[in-house]
Amino acid sequence: MLRSVQNGVLLCTTAMTAIWIGGPAQAQLSPSSAADSAASSPANEIVVTAQRRNERAQDVPISITAFSPERLQQQGVTQAQDLQASVPSLVVGNNGNPSREAQSFTIRGQGATFQASPGVVVYLNEVPLPAPISVPQQGGPGNFVDLENVQVLNGPQGTLFGRNTTGGAVLLVPRKPTNDFGGYVQAKIGNYDNRELEGALNLPVIEDKVLLRVAGAYQDRDGYSHDVIWNTDRDNLHWYSGRVGLTLKPFEDFENYTMVYGAYSRTHGTGLVSTDINIAGLQSLTDGAGNPTPFCYEGPTIPGAIASCDVYRASVAEAAARGPRETAHGVDSFQKTKTWGITNTSTLNLTDELTARNIISYQRFRTNYSIDSDATVFQFDDGDPRNYPAPGQAVLPGDGTPITYLNATAARIPRDDLKVFTEELQLQGNLLDNRLTFTAGGFLYDQRPVGEQGAGTVGFCPAAFTGSDVTCSGYDIRYAIANRSKALYAQATLDLGLVTPALEKLKLTGGYRHTWDRITGSSNYYLAFPGGAFCLATNAIVADQSECGFEATLKTNAPTWNIGVDYRVSRALLLYGKISRGYKAGGVNANAVFDNTRTFTPEYVTSYEGGFKSDLRIADMPLRLNATYYYMNYRDIQRATGDFNPATGAGGAQILRANARIQGVEAEASLRPFPGLEVGGTFSYTDAKYKRYDYQPNIPVQDCTGNLVSPGGTAVLTCLPFQYVSPYIYSVHVSAERPLGGDLGTISMFFNYAHTASQHTEATVVPASMKPGEKLAAFGTLSLSLDWRNVGGSRVDIGLYGTNLTNKLYRVSNSNTYSSQYYNATLYGEPRMYGLRLRYALGG
Repeated sequence: MLRSVQNGVLLCTTAMTAIWIGGPAQAQLSPSSAADSAASSPANEIVVTAQRRNERAQDVPISITAFSPERLQQQGVTQAQDLQASVPSLVVGNNGNPSREAQSFTIRGQGATFQASPGVVVYLNEVPLPAPISVPQQGGPGNFVDLENVQVLNGPQGTLFGRNTTGGAVLLVPRKPTNDFGGYVQAKIGNYDNRELEGALNLPVIEDKVLLRVAGAYQDRDGYSHDVIWNTDRDNLHWYSGRVGLTLKPFEDFENYTMVYGAYSRTHGTGLVSTDINIAGLQSLTDGAGNPTPFCYEGPTIPGAIASCDVYRASVAEAAARGPRETAHGVDSFQKTKTWGITNTSTLNLTDELTARNIISYQRFRTNYSIDSDATVFQFDDGDPRNYPAPGQAVLPGDGTPITYLNATAARIPRDDLKVFTEELQLQGNLLDNRLTFTAGGFLYDQRPVGEQGAGTVGFCPAAFTGSDVTCSGYDIRYAIANRSKALYAQATLDLGLVTPALEKLKLTGGYRHTWDRITGSSNYYLAFPGGAFCLATNAIVADQSECGFEATLKTNAPTWNIGVDYRVSRALLLYGKISRGYKAGGVNANAVFDNTRTFTPEYVTSYEGGFKSDLRIADMPLRLNATYYYMNYRDIQRATGDFNPATGAGGAQILRANARIQGVEAEASLRPFPGLEVGGTFSYTDAKYKRYDYQPNIPVQDCTGNLVSPGGTAVLTCLPFQYVSPYIYSVHVSAERPLGGDLGTISMFFNYAHTASQHTEATVVPASMKPGEKLAAFGTLSLSLDWRNVGGSRVDIGLYGTNLTNKLYRVSNSNTYSSQYYNATLYGEPRMYGLRLRYALGG
């Protein structure tokens, strides 16, 4: 199969290149025609909803990157990770989570924190997608299927959009039903035995009254990481999704749109790779009384007593020898995700100037996974280990001693199982001869757990004792966190030409929102045994495991606002500036070991931003250039770190607070030298520095002074680099299109190179060198799409696609557990992917 795909790629590339070079002369247009073509190009003119009303992207005084459905296909965007480096200041990663499906957005240094709400919220059809607790992801697979466009809004969006955030918003806009019968069917095949099927059908059941659109997708692809213990592939894909949209227009001035979606995914888990083991840390371990209990010694392994340190060294050496695409897990990993939802939007035109809208939704999200976080045959950190290798299937590296594992101790309940209800009532106005526009409304977000959630873990087992029920008993955690957020908001834009003609083309925008959040949670962290349980948060022994738990509630409220001006210098140039305030709710810390760390406070950001959007001409060639400069004061930043209670001997986590300033520049440009050719790119520079970052540790830590700070002292961490910030991000693309003449169709090509500079991932440990691999190296990926549309005048399109064509090896996540749990594991990005797609258009 692979060879046939490779041959097909070579054959089609050769044929299409020949057609391109030898195309007919009548395809050439005059430079003036090129300008007209560029001005009306759908790739350039995307209608966006960044201000909750339809507007041309170039007319919106916001830093926004929009993708048309054509551009999404050309770039091969099927998941959040595919947007990496194509949007200024955007980093997409796992944020230290061991699951590959945990793809989290960070914009301008603001993203997700362990156990906290997302800093960048993803919306589907104007409704925020569910945000689970255990993994920083929003929604399931299939989010990017059959979209009208994708919009990425940079900076606080606190006055118009649903959830409170500090970083920005990602809007996924589905294609809605229209009056035209049509649709498409698309199939893809590719390397790693990739199989994809996608399609949509648009049905005008009753013209202008009842319109229906149905879409669905399926993908099955082998994994690109091989697990030598289980002889199976990790990082595979197997999912399907569906979406139904129904528009009803029973009478003039009223429209009701209902969208139902669902998705299911089941994979063989994530191909984490072991990179290091902290031998010195293993040798320094002590028991609760301070007596030495080393995990290994410099001598031969004594089964049932103590292992040789050479066992751990051999494990690291074997992992290095296997390389980045092979691993050896002690757990047969998997991940399963199921999500569905229904949204309903009613729009009533009260008058020619006033419109009322109501947006209501109900969504469910459920995920479960088993994962070997340490990526070794040892039981350092095994999450929900339902299946361990059979006796003799795995041996201690280096000396061949067979490993008999502890029986599987998975909790067999979901990691996350939640339901989300949202309601938004909105009034929009366009008054004073279109000189005053406004949007006002109220928003409710109610996310609650469904049933029991949690995980079972087997961890910190010495190699010589792996399999011992005494030394390696598994422990369990149960948690339930509910989030209820209410808000009232209003925003208006006034054309100041209404006041005096001298201010014509100058607009003033002001917005205000007040949000009330109530977060409640419970946590229960224990090790069960016959007749009782050992509480890990308190180190107490109790008769019933329920006695180990705690409950906590956090109530906060805050105003957010923005004030801005924009000036239309000419039809080709828009200048704008604004000041905005953002807020992100706090939360409940399920891993607290102190009463006063069971909740953590909200984040706040004040952003100052100025920029321009322009459509210029250079030698009669259309040039689009947009740029923004921003400066932000970021306060009470949520940063997670380990914690220790010396009174009970219990270990857990706490959420610290820090202040920082972040500034940067973002730019997008595109040039059309002649008809059918576009050269463009994006660029961002981000400079983030802590202004205040200190805390009182409960264990000895090193701080920025180079001194070892004792428990109870103050550790200063302002010298640490900012997490998940890539100072330089840029992309370059070339898009070309050429009619072949007659009824032969059109050839199009899209080339894109995206580069992300290095980024740090460590939040609290000084120096960062104590966390090997915490700095992710810079990387760049090259993608290419080549299509022959309307082949021979038919409804058929044939295309070739490829991503990461140079097969660049790069890392996207690091465990950062070398100094805390004495292992380190990393996650690599996708290798080269390529294939063939065939598309058939339905309808007229």
